[in-house]
Amino acid sequence: MKNLYKSLANFQQEVPTIHKATQGFGYTYADLTAIYKVINPLMKKNGLGFTQLLQNNQMVTIVFHIESGETIESKTDIPMNVQLKGMNDFQVMGSAITYLRRYSLSSVLGLVTDKDTDAGGEQVSKPVIAEKEVLSNDRFDKAVEKIRNKEYTIDELKAKFKLNAAQEGALLLINL
Repeated sequence: MKNLYKSLANFQQEVPTIHKATQGFGYTYADLTAIYKVINPLMKKNGLGFTQLLQNNQMVTIVFHIESGETIESKTDIPMNVQLKGMNDFQVMGSAITYLRRYSLSSVLGLVTDKDTDAGGEQVSKPVIAEKEVLSNDRFDKAVEKIRNKEYTIDELKAKFKLNAAQEGALLLINL
């Protein structure tokens, strides 16, 4: 693999950021044509080639060293049953394939082809959800007694404690 890695490293040192202001929904990116125009001469110069195949609902991107035949491969699942407004199934599939070709090629070659906005958003912390306490059978029996006496509700019990299947079943009997 030393030939492939050496050529790929040389390619990566030469390839510029490829950014064409093609507009997406709130972002910009380089389309496949813009990417090919930049990478093809540099790949040829460094003895590299690539192919992208569709196999078993996957996009397979293979980068190869022309003289040695050494290869690296990347596989990406193609999402199925996706619906996009105003598009039939074939248009959706074509769009998905083009998208995956662009991003899988960019990934395997180490290209920068869009404006990096991942770190640009404001970070939002997720609330910490406390693990519910497991309710012992003795405490459950006492809770059922309070529920029957209308001192406690089933909803309050479920909100506060983690119940096992037998306890859940017993609560169903209370509601009958």
